[in-house]
Amino acid sequence: MKALSKADAQRRADRISEFQSELRALEDEEVLSLHQEQRSAVATYHDNLLTQLAATFDIDANSHERQLSLGMKIASFLGALALGASIFFLFYQFWGRFPTTLQVLILIAAPMLSLAVTMLLAQKERSGYYTKLSAMVTFVCFVLNLSMLGQIFNITPSPNAFFVWALFSFLLAYASDTRLLLAAAIVSSTFFLSAQAGTWSGLYWFGFGERPENFFPAALLLFLASFAAHNGFSGFRVIYRVFAMLIFFLPVLILSHWGAISYLPLDQTIIEGSYQVAGFLFSAAAIWLGIKKEWPDLVNTGNVFFTLFLYTKFFDWWWEWMPKYLFFLIIALASIAMLFVFKRLRRTSTLVTQEAHR
Repeated sequence: MKALSKADAQRRADRISEFQSELRALEDEEVLSLHQEQRSAVATYHDNLLTQLAATFDIDANSHERQLSLGMKIASFLGALALGASIFFLFYQFWGRFPTTLQVLILIAAPMLSLAVTMLLAQKERSGYYTKLSAMVTFVCFVLNLSMLGQIFNITPSPNAFFVWALFSFLLAYASDTRLLLAAAIVSSTFFLSAQAGTWSGLYWFGFGERPENFFPAALLLFLASFAAHNGFSGFRVIYRVFAMLIFFLPVLILSHWGAISYLPLDQTIIEGSYQVAGFLFSAAAIWLGIKKEWPDLVNTGNVFFTLFLYTKFFDWWWEWMPKYLFFLIIALASIAMLFVFKRLRRTSTLVTQEAHR
């Protein structure tokens, strides 16, 4: 069996369940009938495969287990957030009572101990829930480590802290297969790259958000990173793609209405019009690429931003002078037209899939 991630193993188990349900339906409708030997061979193979997958990845073999796992994921996420917040406020509640030497020792020891616990849990636990919770606490301790050491020794704030946080979070995310940590790493690296882009253009690094175009290099790098091999990691490619789209389209949306904050030495109207056109073109390109590559996350993100660009243009054009009933009627007609287009695209995609299977 080729190397699988837990998500791949879960999808395989879900396909087995769907196959068994469809096979029962076909037999009930007398479309297909397997011999007893064939039925036993298929059932034995599936049972052995599910047992192997459950032993290796702790997957959910039925709907009851899936419901319980969802509750466990929610509890693990809330527990990680609450425990991280507890540590944060614990530090600030009693921090001033400790001498400087003890403060430094605590700051150094906390992330090291939590990292050791995380690595130990990663080796012992198959489900990964406690490992991911411990990994989140480790990241919180590490962030507090750098922040409070900077305050103790009066270190000048620098964007390099985002780089260190991003690097640590990336390593921890891949070591524990934690998507939330990957998202934290992406956010930290985005801040670092955007701050660097701002300083290269002459801005003070803390004001990098004043120029939305500073985020474009980070969006490009994240999108390219989504094409790298992430075998064995569940959902990492999707996170890279979605964050890349968000980090790109949000600045474009902002610049399409406030061109004065752009780097471009052009008239504000030209800048806003250019970014409006870019928003339509790139969101449509994202939909096309998502359909071609069968990436629903890219299709959905492209749809959301294409709709946002379209409706904001409607607002700019007609809200001030058009009767409100007519304005919303146009919105409704545009929505119906988009529904018709998406339905045609879906039908075309279905026909292509059916031809490929023949």
